Amino acid sequence: MTSPTQLIFVHGALVRDGAWWWQNTATLLAARTGIRSRSLALPSCSETAEGEPAGDQSGDQAGGLVADAAALRRALDDALTAGGESSAIVVGHSYGGTVIAEAGRHPAVGHLLFVSSYLPEAGLAQGAIMSGEPDPVSIGDNGDGTLSVAGYDAASFAARFLHDADETTQQEAWRRVTSQSAAAFMTPTTAAGWEGVDSTYLVCTDDRSTSLALQRAHAARATRSVDLPTGHHPFITRSDLVVEQLEALL
Repeated sequence: MTSPTQLIFVHGALVRDGAWWWQNTATLLAARTGIRSRSLALPSCSETAEGEPAGDQSGDQAGGLVADAAALRRALDDALTAGGESSAIVVGHSYGGTVIAEAGRHPAVGHLLFVSSYLPEAGLAQGAIMSGEPDPVSIGDNGDGTLSVAGYDAASFAARFLHDADETTQQEAWRRVTSQSAAAFMTPTTAAGWEGVDSTYLVCTDDRSTSLALQRAHAARATRSVDLPTGHHPFITRSDLVVEQLEALL
């Protein structure tokens, strides 16, 4: 494909500040290739464009998956305007793949990269995708239209999601755990935006969050898949491996 004008990262569920989660890979990628990247702010997590909690985002947050997909379409519109051709790479982590699916096909997209993520068929909600997991992540209802991880503290969250990261990183990650609109989990997709688009799936073989079986089921829908010996967040813990895969797409 032609050199991308944009790389857009769509982060996973129940966290904020995607730029922090993405920074290791973004920095290394820029140093090696000069490629610009950005992290999408998810309205369902009450994020502003900078990825931080907003004072009053209740309307957008309630939109859940629909609002998140609209935000991705706007970012892709910007990429197309800037580049003038179909050359953006969109990286979806975990729930981010469902956002990509709902956003539908877009003329700016040159490639999709999924990281321990989902390529759902139209009509499937995030909650339904996760329902068959043998050891599902515990999520609680806050009673206000939002959900949060339930029963975790900093240590147990780190053990589940970032066991291969250092302690400082684990603590910083825990600070960025947040509530999210229940509609992000309960709204069925209306499109399968990954269909007909060249794609790569990074299977995280030491992931303690998304089962290997579920990853492989969704990886089978991608154009190709690559195994990485990491936990749920390789873009933090092994950014070199993720950048290698991104470089292969340039």
